[in-house]
Amino acid sequence: MSWLDAIILGLVEGITEFLPVSSTGHLILTKSLLGLEGDAADRQLIVIQGAAILAVCWEYRQKLLHTALSLQREVNSRLFVLNLFVAFLPLAILGLLLEEPIEALLFKPIPVAIALIVGGLLILWAERRQHVERVVSVDGMGWKDALKIGLFQALALIPGTSRSAATILGGLLTGLSRRTAAEFSFFIAIPTLLAATAYKLWGARETMSMAEGEALLVSSVVAFASALAAIRFLLRFVSNHSFAVFAWYRIVFGGLILLTWQMGWVQW
Repeated sequence: MSWLDAIILGLVEGITEFLPVSSTGHLILTKSLLGLEGDAADRQLIVIQGAAILAVCWEYRQKLLHTALSLQREVNSRLFVLNLFVAFLPLAILGLLLEEPIEALLFKPIPVAIALIVGGLLILWAERRQHVERVVSVDGMGWKDALKIGLFQALALIPGTSRSAATILGGLLTGLSRRTAAEFSFFIAIPTLLAATAYKLWGARETMSMAEGEALLVSSVVAFASALAAIRFLLRFVSNHSFAVFAWYRIVFGGLILLTWQMGWVQW
């Protein structure tokens, strides 16, 4: 993998990780277009997500630091940590059970395109329902809300679904405001993506080469910077807009992939 490949993957990851458009799906498509194959390339798609999540830790450093320091004395801090744990469990359990068959069967461009379209249609459906904002801040969530969103997040095991889209969709259907749904999607990504990154790095501890490590470092730096910009953009955007534009993007993008595949223009 060249440094240019690493920069491109980092940009794609950072820009798409927190937007409801599927970062894994975009990375799989990008990897295919760049002609990258093998375990190292597949591993990179997962590991650089850890760099993107560090952007959340930086953006919300005051909230996270306050939670850590007040965990023993404040109920809200303990509830916040409990909610993250409850929301993390479904994806963690199913991910360990289904990792190999999912990677073997679904980490391919055409299943990703189908998932992009289906996810886009679901977001449009959710946006057109009457949306009652029962919860307007992350601190106002209960553990049952977190569990429902965690179950939705488990759908993100299907590449192209989008972890962000699944959690935001779950949040909207659960009664969260758009901003709260987006913010909880950021927070729930912290244990989810850091665990996935640590798991992949631990599995590759004896086989990772120096060249792979350098490519990972380059991608990670780019992913962090672009993810930080994407987080700030999304929070500003959802304050005055719905998620419909992302849904239409998913549908059009997925449709173009299927069209180019069907016409034989691109060998996905």
